[in-house]
Amino acid sequence: MEATAVAGAVAEAGLTWVSDHRDSFRLGPDALAPGGDVNSSWKPLGELAQVCVCVLRHAPEGHVLHRRAADLLDFAWRQTREGSLFLELQRLEPWATYPLEVYAAFASGGLRHPGFEEIAAAVTRTRGWRVTEQEPNRRLSILNSELRSGLTPHLSMSSALERTWLGGLPEPWSFETAAGYTLTHVVFHLTDWGYDIVGVPPRIADYLTAWLPPWIDTCVEDEQWDLSCELLAVAACLPEAPPVGTAEAAWTALAGAQDASGALPEVGPGPGRSVPRDFANCYHSTLMAAFAAALTMGRRHDGTPQGASA
Repeated sequence: MEATAVAGAVAEAGLTWVSDHRDSFRLGPDALAPGGDVNSSWKPLGELAQVCVCVLRHAPEGHVLHRRAADLLDFAWRQTREGSLFLELQRLEPWATYPLEVYAAFASGGLRHPGFEEIAAAVTRTRGWRVTEQEPNRRLSILNSELRSGLTPHLSMSSALERTWLGGLPEPWSFETAAGYTLTHVVFHLTDWGYDIVGVPPRIADYLTAWLPPWIDTCVEDEQWDLSCELLAVAACLPEAPPVGTAEAAWTALAGAQDASGALPEVGPGPGRSVPRDFANCYHSTLMAAFAAALTMGRRHDGTPQGASA
């Protein structure tokens, strides 16, 4: 089977698993609690929303993926009480960035809360917001979140890009897991999660076109399934598609790692490495498989990504 067909099958199975486990994405009573664990509450919900928005952009209306993504996005929005919880979060933690970052995923799908946007606009104009110290990659996330929420970015994307690992065009052999996740998210923020590739400067697009294939091969060989999915998503954001053999081999490996329920673990078994099949260790990689598949399937027949000529 060609890569797009395998990717589509992986995505359908994955979103079936996500739908079957939607209760695990619900916000608990501690969602607004001081010191609550954002990584186990708001982060998964925001990631669910982001992937659903991407699938809706690229899967044809009426397709099973489109229907399932629409249903899951509606579920996720209800968890936020149609956006009202973001307003409460911003009042409780005025300079926290994660409420805006999660909200931006919904806003990019047309789900808005005017009250939250009003208070967020006031906060993002402050000096405190502009000078908060953050990792360069996180700064890009916030800038893109401001754009998606209809706010004025407090800094140019190009300025923030220069301080990232990818922006420096490092030696390709310095690629490792942490750098891999950083570079994938830099591309996601620059392209609004694969929607518009004109945000990737040509020098970076050329660099990634050259080095993504060996990086993908390396991650697949080591059974780094979560990172492999993110790298495949990056490949689908670029003007030039990865070599056919690279894409087909990667998607075939991912399909083989996916279990019968549709879950994809973050990593495969290896020396000293266990592979729990619980929600916490499968939800992100399963979502990323659907995300990468949606972008892969959304490429035009001539091989260029949607949005390339925008």
